Amino acid sequence: MATIDDTHDPSRRSWVASANGHPDFPVQNLPLGIFSPRGGGAPRGGVAIGEMILDLAAARAAGLFAGDAATAAAAAAGPALNALFALGAGPRQALRHRLSELLGARSEHARSLETMLHAAERCTLHLPAQIGDYTDFYAGIHHALNVGRLFRPDNPLLPNYKHVPIGYHGRASSILPSGRPICRPNGQTKPAGAAAPLFGPSQRLDYELELGIWIGPGNALGASIPIGEAEAHIAGFCLLNDWSARDIQTWESQPLGPFLAKSFASTLSPWVITPEALAPFRTRQPPRAAADPAPLPYLFDDTDQEHGALDIELEVLILTEQMRHHDHAPQRLALSNTSHLYWTAAQMLAHHSCNGCNLRPGDLFGSGTISAADMAGCGSLLEATQGGKHPLRLASGEDRGFLEDGDEVVLRARARRDGFAAIGFGECRGRIQPAPDPDPR
Repeated sequence: MATIDDTHDPSRRSWVASANGHPDFPVQNLPLGIFSPRGGGAPRGGVAIGEMILDLAAARAAGLFAGDAATAAAAAAGPALNALFALGAGPRQALRHRLSELLGARSEHARSLETMLHAAERCTLHLPAQIGDYTDFYAGIHHALNVGRLFRPDNPLLPNYKHVPIGYHGRASSILPSGRPICRPNGQTKPAGAAAPLFGPSQRLDYELELGIWIGPGNALGASIPIGEAEAHIAGFCLLNDWSARDIQTWESQPLGPFLAKSFASTLSPWVITPEALAPFRTRQPPRAAADPAPLPYLFDDTDQEHGALDIELEVLILTEQMRHHDHAPQRLALSNTSHLYWTAAQMLAHHSCNGCNLRPGDLFGSGTISAADMAGCGSLLEATQGGKHPLRLASGEDRGFLEDGDEVVLRARARRDGFAAIGFGECRGRIQPAPDPDPR
């Protein structure tokens, strides 16, 4: 597990002026991603530092890395971070230490590195890795309880929930980087009282506030990853909006679960926040209620229980067409925290591989919707509006039971702890566009 070192020193400053006091990307963060300058050039690896992006390929060509840091820089400089993820923690940590030196206020290379910086606002950000497989978990217990109460008021959690990390396999091909528009999906729905299903645009489009977990080194087919070793297989974290068409989902989900209601799109924040950057924000996994079952041995590790959770504030905001027209700022809809997850990332990973399923570098996990215990922390509109029965009143005077065309959903994350510099994830944005004509004849 990543430890706290001099790269986390809150007094550390950067010669990149915009990094000092930056809400997301101070020199203590150093997240990795894939970008391309809008003026031209192929996608390549970069590091977010304040309002700028350091071109890793250019820094590597200048001979600024050696040893494990050079190995990691070479793996991160290309059009995807899969090769870097495959290297594991050692080279990634060496790269972080060298970047901290290069971008620190006392760097002797500041003048040459300045020519390798790109203004983030003039760059296009891409998915950080080629995603081979995507698995969405259901580890947010307050979300599970809220949704369960809508359909099973007397027994909201199914019997297996507290015994096993619930998950399903999602669609990797429709995962999009932040900023890409989201097309309202068509599909089958069966409105209440209808004799037969209808085909057309979803009328109950929703967001889901999730933590994304990037997989690093994988495992061989048939070999499981022990819970005590799971952290070594996690390459980083991001924000994930797992868009959901609730009306399509209601009709199709029995008996096999989500299909078209989820596969049309998911949105990721483009920067990979490394386990090293998040070391100061590790926390104890919240204790289970006395009546809850203890995890089975393959899902339990003392170190993971003591340090395997994360304390990251999560926020959902909305910007409607009317708000945009009047130049209003996005309005907060929810405030939650990753500490509300019932299972740790290591437990999810250990369970995913316990049957011998082979994970690969660049695979992605979603945590499941992370809601807080109160209604102000609902990670989806399904919960916040009680299935659309109690629409939210926005400051603009508009009501929202579910998302309308033109609505833009913004996810943000911030990690704070006394004695350390706060870091963020960058935004995860997506704006809803109208559905295509369901009958183009």
